[in-house]
Amino acid sequence: MLTDVVALIDDTVHAFELGVACEVFGVDRTDEGLPAFDFAVCSPSRKALSGAGGMQIRAQYGLDRAATADLIIVPAWHTRDEPPPAAIVATLHAAVERGAWVLSECSGVFLLAAAGLLDNRRATVHWREADRLAARYPSVTVDCDALYVEDGPIITSAGTAAGIDACLYIVRRELGATVANGIARRMIVPAHRDGGQAQYIETPVPLRAADGDDLAPLLAWMQGNLHRRMTVAELAARAHMSARTFARRFTSSTGTTPNHWLTQQRILLAQRLLEKEDLDVEQVARRCGFGNADLLRHHFVQQVGTTPTAYRRMFAHDAAIA
Repeated sequence: MLTDVVALIDDTVHAFELGVACEVFGVDRTDEGLPAFDFAVCSPSRKALSGAGGMQIRAQYGLDRAATADLIIVPAWHTRDEPPPAAIVATLHAAVERGAWVLSECSGVFLLAAAGLLDNRRATVHWREADRLAARYPSVTVDCDALYVEDGPIITSAGTAAGIDACLYIVRRELGATVANGIARRMIVPAHRDGGQAQYIETPVPLRAADGDDLAPLLAWMQGNLHRRMTVAELAARAHMSARTFARRFTSSTGTTPNHWLTQQRILLAQRLLEKEDLDVEQVARRCGFGNADLLRHHFVQQVGTTPTAYRRMFAHDAAIA
């Protein structure tokens, strides 16, 4: 169960990456029925740690606070080729040995690699640091196309905002889609993230087109009618546009084509149904507008990287459904 979460900092503080951990796990959302986390920031140093713009942060807790953590987050780390403090290495190894998760954001992967936690594992990092990581730690298989990678109890994420994706992923994996999507909606995260890794974040709000046209009502209607067959011509007519104008403005608003957006939304609905409903794959396919199980499996494997049945085994939190 994911309840006790610690962010571990030392050396230079990276405000955004630390802020991601604080936002996902440190905000009380119990008023919306979401669980509260016992969150803390710890450091082996009692001195004030520096960050950009003259910022300084002093952690209230020492490394002993991490001894009970279900998840230790390393918000970022320096990329110098030097061994990390022995006390931090011991803390991270102890966490893995007792079955806790360890998650790095951006350059935090360099600490995990230096600590030996990534030997013979897959990992990701910001694309600018991929070559450096691979050259310095040849036993690590670096996947520079992924937003985040899970390998055993270790999760690594790519640069900056990919830490949001990774944190929401572990919430979803441990606590289910309802909790993760509730946090995502509060944070107003992007509807879709490119990068080759399966996405688990539900679109919180429709986007607006760059030229000021608001497609929100149409997007909301589409999300509520995913079981129906939709053509671009029909959608254009509903939006009172020509098919060509509609396709152009839809892409400007959502960053993708109408057909691709529809497929993504149908896959998100399929994920929710697989997690929560006792429906067979054929029934899920019809509810989502795919028509049959074969077409659902095809698109599901393309976007999520696994089959609907395997996804259900991983994410269904009701034993009867799983």
